Amino acid sequence: MTAYPKTAALMARGAEFLGSEHAVLCGAMSWVSERNLVSAISNAGGFGVIACGAMTPDLLDAEIAATRALTDRPFGVNLITMHPMLFDLIAVTARHRVSHVVLAGGIPPKGSIEAIKAFGAKVLVFAPTIALAKKLFRSGADALVIEGSEAGGHIGPVSTGVLAQEFLPALAEDHIVFVAGGIGRGEAMAGYLEMGAAGVQLGTRFAAATESIAHPDFKKAFFRANARDAIASVQVDPRLPVIPVRALKNKGTEEFTAKQIEVAHALDAGSLDMGAAQLEIEHFWAGALRRAVIDGDVERGSIMAGQSVGLVTQELPVATIMGNLLDECELALGKRLKVA
Repeated sequence: MTAYPKTAALMARGAEFLGSEHAVLCGAMSWVSERNLVSAISNAGGFGVIACGAMTPDLLDAEIAATRALTDRPFGVNLITMHPMLFDLIAVTARHRVSHVVLAGGIPPKGSIEAIKAFGAKVLVFAPTIALAKKLFRSGADALVIEGSEAGGHIGPVSTGVLAQEFLPALAEDHIVFVAGGIGRGEAMAGYLEMGAAGVQLGTRFAAATESIAHPDFKKAFFRANARDAIASVQVDPRLPVIPVRALKNKGTEEFTAKQIEVAHALDAGSLDMGAAQLEIEHFWAGALRRAVIDGDVERGSIMAGQSVGLVTQELPVATIMGNLLDECELALGKRLKVA
């Protein structure tokens, strides 16, 4: 028996796919989604995902081992498709028999999905269009995450609500589809589950949890913020295909604009080629995020947060957050059934 029968019924496919009690994934947040938060999410019945980010294979190896020491529940690993050592990282997940690998940050390179499935893991992907999603499913992807522009970190241009209306009727009957971006309460979870989602993914809601290693000042910035404070970065030069990043507005967001101008001038001078220019941008974000999360520099660091940040008002244990979300979802589903 479950305390959330209506929610469990709608999450059944997603939970079975993940091997977790609830089909609630924690988004992979660099510097935040590490062993402590990931294991706490999984131990609370959700599905934690390690954010590999720019880790070396050795660092990922140690992180997976450390996470396994903290939980005997399933968890996944998020790999960035543009990582120069992607296939070495996949080899690390293979050695640890990781059950689920999330490929993010772009179209998976040739052979990557096959390399993951070769050791029996499930592959989750992101796609901004239905056509690409179908192509990735044909290539062997096992599940899809659609993430709207309300999310924190790197984002696309379309809102979660619109993406859900596009993707779920077209794909959810035959495929596992998770919805992410701007979800902060259980009522929103209920809505997407009713539309056909197999489950949901949340990041911002968990970033300031008790088990998160984020600096106290980083968490306090969340508690002070409202939805309007989480803004998307702007592209200064059309030659630089910069993926927008949503973060709380501070001096760091202004410095990113200046960084883009600096890189554009280097392109003009010929001291950087386009590949190196894009790498400069990514290095900026990696460093700025670390300064905020680890060092607590909330003035100049990047406080990546989704628009649901206004719903994060206090530091709570992961189990409490999970319980609140499920309570809200179950109550919402019950009210709708009574009306029907």
